Amino acid sequence: MKKIGLVLLLFAILTACTKDTPEEEGININDSIVINELMPKNSQYGSDQDGEFDDWIELYNLSNEDLDISGFYLSDSKKDVTKWKFPQGTIIGKNGFLIVWADGDTTQVGLHTNYKLSAAGENVVLLSPEQELINLVEYPETLIEQSWARVPNGTGDFKWSSPTFNKSN
Repeated sequence: MKKIGLVLLLFAILTACTKDTPEEEGININDSIVINELMPKNSQYGSDQDGEFDDWIELYNLSNEDLDISGFYLSDSKKDVTKWKFPQGTIIGKNGFLIVWADGDTTQVGLHTNYKLSAAGENVVLLSPEQELINLVEYPETLIEQSWARVPNGTGDFKWSSPTFNKSN
């Protein structure tokens, strides 16, 4: 009887120590992903796989774990927050960046939204698959090619700055 109890105790300890996902490790994915930088008027900073300089949105993973954001939503509209959905298998590496092209061209390979960003200013919304608000960024009009970026990277306030495509702000 003592052996069975010892085996059950050992099993319970091993089960409690086995962690498979970031949520089980105490990482709240909704607190770990942020909209980090927006480029609403682009003709020279970072091109897509076809060599096109499209508008882009940069997300940043604040955690030390790779995070799967499959099923999350990104939109340029508070009224239609589920406008574009991240496809299955979308991963942001630990402390890494992910570029999403806001070019309205969903026929291209990669992460291309069905909308463009407005240089006249608007908002960008990031939602969880359960449609919980993760991040809402409102940016003003821009007349020149600058990015609306968090300074410092991932945590700071937004301001117009020189673009840092896929790099720390």
